[in-house]
Amino acid sequence: MARAAMSHASRATPARPLYTPEERIRRDRSPWTIVQAVLAPLQFLAFLVSLWLVLRFLRTGEGADAATVSVLVKTALLYAIMVTGAIWEREVFGVWLFARSFFWEDVVSMAVIALHTAYLWAWLTGAIDLRAQMLLALIAYASYVINALQFFLKLRAARRAAAEADADPTAPARWASQP
Repeated sequence: MARAAMSHASRATPARPLYTPEERIRRDRSPWTIVQAVLAPLQFLAFLVSLWLVLRFLRTGEGADAATVSVLVKTALLYAIMVTGAIWEREVFGVWLFARSFFWEDVVSMAVIALHTAYLWAWLTGAIDLRAQMLLALIAYASYVINALQFFLKLRAARRAAAEADADPTAPARWASQP
């Protein structure tokens, strides 16, 4: 029985590649690819600075304004990368969000957006005190780290597959996972 299952698994159809040749061309020609390449590390830098400021505030009670502004900046960058990312997905894959190649990353991105938006709501309304707002920001940041890791691992796998294909064009392609 186990041997039959292993045999079936080895005959399984490979997953869809991250990009079809046509999608790769559209990706490479899109100005939104560069926008994403700039915004992603900028957002990560804002995250690191903000994380330090939020943790400092939670530890010492100092720097409330700086921590708050840093969360707002990080959230603005998140919104910018989400909007431009949706435009990029539309240009490359023909859908605004949830393209097959990035389905699960987009699903988690929705949770990230929801948590950052919850922070904004809490900040704007004062529904929870400042300490609770900063804890909410940390929860939002944890979801952001998970999402960033998803994208990093997906793109790294795609880069490796492309390098292998370039090294030996007769070798079977290695595919990125699909939803």
